[in-house]
Amino acid sequence: MSNYAEKNVMGNDEYANKIKELIDRHRQLDIEAEQLAEAPNFDQIKLQRIKKEKLALKDQIAQLSANQFPDIIA
Repeated sequence: MSNYAEKNVMGNDEYANKIKELIDRHRQLDIEAEQLAEAPNFDQIKLQRIKKEKLALKDQIAQLSANQFPDIIA
């Protein structure tokens, strides 16, 4: 195995770990948003901030996934 191939394997593991972290954080925010919305007189601004952060995480996950498995035109 060449050094280039070894670096790509390590890179894929790093991408996978980062994606997992982002997905876990996204799920955590989803739970927080649900709990907040169930409370009477909940803080609408806080809920909007959570939703905004969730959207940013979703974008990061999509970008990292695309970088992990780039489209290769043969």
